[in-house]
Amino acid sequence: MDREFLIDLFADFGPVTIRKMFSGFGISADGVNFALSLRAGLFFRADETTIPDFEAEGSKPFQYSTRAKTVVVNSYWELPARLFDDSAELAQWARAALAAAQRAKVKKRPKAKKPAAKKVAPKKGVPKKVAKKTVRRVG
Repeated sequence: MDREFLIDLFADFGPVTIRKMFSGFGISADGVNFALSLRAGLFFRADETTIPDFEAEGSKPFQYSTRAKTVVVNSYWELPARLFDDSAELAQWARAALAAAQRAKVKKRPKAKKPAAKKVAPKKGVPKKVAKKTVRRVG
């Protein structure tokens, strides 16, 4: 899918930002990424609220293979093929995907800042290194 096709596809949804990502594009609205267009297809953000809709359509979560294993990304699910021909319903699914992405963003807590390393003042009464004095004995 090229950029122009995606812009047309999301016309009923509203303006989207499309950025190069991996082997395709990341699609966002209001600064929130809610869809991925990759060689493997078009994937929408999903969560416990929307996953049952994808399952009812026979969709599968996004997955990719590494040398060691197959990784399943349960937060992005393949858009049902029938929606490519129904722009109004695709817009509804896109709004649901954006809502799922916004819910996920809210769930993520800001990373706690690491406390700054405290500077330890030298303890009083503990002498600093003192150079040894050489004492010469006179004869």
